[in-house]
Amino acid sequence: MSNTAEVMTQVWQRRLPVASPNGEVARVLLSFLATAGFFYINIMPAFVDGLITALGFTSREAGLVGSANMYGAALGALTAVFVVKSINWKKTALALLLSLMTLDIFSIWVQEPQALMTLRFVHGCFGGLLVGIGFAIISRTLNTERTFGYLLSIQFGLGGLGLMYLPGLVPDYGLKALLLSLAVFSFVTLCMLPFMADYPVNKEKVTVTASKSEGVNWGPLMLALLTTFLFQAANMGIYAYIMSMGKHYGLEEGFISSTLGVAAWIAIAGSVLVIFISTRFGRLWPLTVAISITAMGTWLLHYSGEALYYWIANVGVGITWSFGITYLLGMCSAFDTSGQMAALGGFASKMGLASGPMVAALLMSGEDYSLVINVAAAVFVVAALVVVIPARVLDRADQAAA
Repeated sequence: MSNTAEVMTQVWQRRLPVASPNGEVARVLLSFLATAGFFYINIMPAFVDGLITALGFTSREAGLVGSANMYGAALGALTAVFVVKSINWKKTALALLLSLMTLDIFSIWVQEPQALMTLRFVHGCFGGLLVGIGFAIISRTLNTERTFGYLLSIQFGLGGLGLMYLPGLVPDYGLKALLLSLAVFSFVTLCMLPFMADYPVNKEKVTVTASKSEGVNWGPLMLALLTTFLFQAANMGIYAYIMSMGKHYGLEEGFISSTLGVAAWIAIAGSVLVIFISTRFGRLWPLTVAISITAMGTWLLHYSGEALYYWIANVGVGITWSFGITYLLGMCSAFDTSGQMAALGGFASKMGLASGPMVAALLMSGEDYSLVINVAAAVFVVAALVVVIPARVLDRADQAAA
């Protein structure tokens, strides 16, 4: 695989047009790079439901396969923290994309829960490393919140498309319809790679929250990482089972798929809003309001038997999820400029995304989702409290710099 990557990189050394490092096209390209490693997360409800429908897995087995994939991603994202400053990120990204395509295709023939958990964990390791690299490179751009806004817009936009159409293919084509879509996404991203700038580390830049003697302000950073973990865990704990939850409350599959797809598209409004306002109003108030609304929308899922409430809850949470995580990832990356803290933020995000479905699977009693909904709503309240200190620290640093 490494030899193939080397040959392809040599081909790219011929003159090709490269997007302006801080231009809008570059932000889109980097967003695809940071999405390719874990696009399965954006179609996780379809993936979990597909395991149940096509392979006959139980809800718990399907949830644990998804968690294994994301725990691997967390390990890969953590690895990126230590290697991102010393590797040739383009060559590494190329090798990782080729590996992801291979593993997605090979997964088509694995139909035993334990074996698939193992394979998807390995897939997650490669994907998480790629995402960590993508986050680190994004942190080397100007106005990182804008780039993360593009990232979430692409994730929710394409994820919504997948949620609308992929579940309908599972009865006829099985899980391979989902897995091949992941391989295609990796291939498209691979084709974009040669048009990205090099983004070397700028060693002359300093962090906005660092002093010469202390370096990164670790206290607020740890709270920012904790908020990111809690926010992602609560969201994914619900999202992984949102399709089966709708079915449990008596909603039709067609309505559920269209609702989730439309909700994902409308959710783009949250990340687009961040692109336009950036940190103009600081970080504290936008984040606390968004997380609080997410808690209320999650609690509304208790009334999923009413189609309108299910629709409102998914649309509302989708918007605040994309809005909130855009700010949280940008906030983590603001604590340094080399990309290490952005990669660490990616690790916290992946740990949350992995832990949410696992905890939800353990909390479920049969097909009763009441306890899962209550716990998720409570976690959002805690996250809204924890985020206050790191958001204030960065807001005050921005004010001082201005």
